Amino acid sequence: MDTGATGGLLQAVLGLAVVLALIWGAAWIMRRLQPNIGGAQGALKLVASQAVGQRERIVVVEIADQWLVVGVAPGNVNAIASLSKGTLPPPVPVTNTFASLLARARGDSRA
Repeated sequence: MDTGATGGLLQAVLGLAVVLALIWGAAWIMRRLQPNIGGAQGALKLVASQAVGQRERIVVVEIADQWLVVGVAPGNVNAIASLSKGTLPPPVPVTNTFASLLARARGDSRA
């Protein structure tokens, strides 16, 4: 390899390192400057979220003493319902594990 190619490769690698450092620095500065949205001081709080499609979700958002049920899709947000603040029921334990479903499908009597 001649020195011209080595110098060009070194210059390209150093240039890439500078660009990546600038991107990292800009991201760090943006995180520091943005207010705490959704944090302890935020007016909005995400209560629950459930996927209903590949890119569609149902989201429950808490605002003051109200819960808003919102449908979220790419480029589209629709209010579904407004509820008074409550508590979520405890999660239901999953009883149909993959192993039990496979055993049942094979006709195994132990499942």
